[in-house]
Amino acid sequence: MKVRSRVQLRKSAKNQLLSDISSIFGEGVGKLEKSKFETANIDDQALILVDGEPLLFQIDGFYFPTVKGVLKLGLLKNVVTVDSGAVRFVVNGADIMCPGIVDADPDIKENDPVIIIEEAHGKPLAIGRAVMPGPEMKGNKGKGVKSIHYVGDKLWNLDI
Repeated sequence: MKVRSRVQLRKSAKNQLLSDISSIFGEGVGKLEKSKFETANIDDQALILVDGEPLLFQIDGFYFPTVKGVLKLGLLKNVVTVDSGAVRFVVNGADIMCPGIVDADPDIKENDPVIIIEEAHGKPLAIGRAVMPGPEMKGNKGKGVKSIHYVGDKLWNLDI
């Protein structure tokens, strides 16, 4: 993955982005108010670099935190928790199936961005998009979350 361009965000765009992200994932992004925000295009991926670190990425016009962004910011909203049996599949990029889901934020709606964490230690494993509302994920059949970014993928290993 190669950086094609890098441009600093204007203050108004930065404030709007912080507002949008905090409404979805909670107040953890408030820590970034004094940070330098840049947009970077890497291959076909649009990223937001915060003080040089890739903490947000864009898909279909929506910004999602990277797994590193979740770790750094301590985001705790729109979370789906998977059991230990699902971890090896999730870190290999598999979609999250409902039988492996032990808990899901009840405020999650279909198509919302979600953070997938593992049950034992509460560490983030992946970022995805909900295929169904949060309350329906637990104990259901089929796919609950479409995986978008996970630990060990190109975005995770990106070194800028």
